Amino acid sequence: MVRCRSVGSVADTALMADHHKGYSQPIGGVVAYLDHVSPSGVGYDIACGNKAVRTDLKLRDVQPRLHKILDRIQSEISFGIGRKNPDPVDHELFESETWRDVPELLSLKKLAYQQLGTVGAGNHFVDILVEPETEDIWVAVHFGSRGFGHKTATGFLNLAKNRPFDAKAPGENMDQPPTIIPARSPLGEAYIAAMKLAGRYAYAGRDIVTDQVLRILEARSTFEVHNHHNFAWREKIPTGDLAGQEAWVVRKGATPCFPGQLGFIGGSMGDISVIVRGKESAESREALYSTVHGAGRVMSRTQAAGKMNWRTKQRTGGKISRREMEEAVRRFGVELRGAGTDEAPMVYRKLETVLDAHRDTLEILHVLRPIGVVMAGEDEYDPYKD
Repeated sequence: MVRCRSVGSVADTALMADHHKGYSQPIGGVVAYLDHVSPSGVGYDIACGNKAVRTDLKLRDVQPRLHKILDRIQSEISFGIGRKNPDPVDHELFESETWRDVPELLSLKKLAYQQLGTVGAGNHFVDILVEPETEDIWVAVHFGSRGFGHKTATGFLNLAKNRPFDAKAPGENMDQPPTIIPARSPLGEAYIAAMKLAGRYAYAGRDIVTDQVLRILEARSTFEVHNHHNFAWREKIPTGDLAGQEAWVVRKGATPCFPGQLGFIGGSMGDISVIVRGKESAESREALYSTVHGAGRVMSRTQAAGKMNWRTKQRTGGKISRREMEEAVRRFGVELRGAGTDEAPMVYRKLETVLDAHRDTLEILHVLRPIGVVMAGEDEYDPYKD
């Protein structure tokens, strides 16, 4: 974050309690720029976010058939990198003028169409949860703009470095300076338009998958929460010498948390998740009206799962075994489909700990416990870098 503060027209920064290292900008990091946007700050999974839905079902309605429900979710919804939706969804976002106004995006339109309504790999999930106090069943999903967002981010990172949009990007490291673009330049305006389209795409995808799960459950929604946590918003700086000035607020793995705003924050597959509501306080302003997006990793994916030889499909090293992960999840009362040991509960902080660090900025409205978690299989190659 010190490095981020030294590049471009930075007005303010904040780190959330779940922060850990990310490419160019910490995950759980927020940077406000007066005159720039940062495609490396928004990251490769543009508009990654969460949607949570309370259903009209109770635990007793779901528990006897949970096994079959999870089987259907795993078989009927596409999980994994590069997966295509077997039943492509036509959506009004494909009529957006942005496809024409930012011509580089036209080459990605077919991919976007094919992948709309698919979930992806890494830490992306579909959860079935219960609210213990009421026994209400909830559905939650976590993913972003899929290959469309990844290729859009890569393309604009290339353009910012004077490379062709579709060039093979050079290797990156966690400690390189952020890539910034003047927001009022033609390139900056094109990136902002493309980012907003990826945001619409991510929202549409999460809506589609949530609706699919509701159909599988034979349930309807009674309450919904939906947010991005990898995005740039035009907002007024809330505190300090520049208070009131407009800036591009880049949140990477940080949930917007304005007074009264609702958010869903997911823990690990062996931990609680919560619905929160932002509140006004001095600390809220210092946090740039942002909060955590999850519990936060305590070890890298490679540390947890080891290195994968993609030729032999064998992993070596790794601190967490499949057996350890499955036992931890089973103890918490969760039935699991897919997932790799890089997503095991022990590679994350406890969500309660990071929420407590933000207690002056939010109130917890609903505490949820997962009973079923579906993720991509552990051998899925994941090119998404954050």
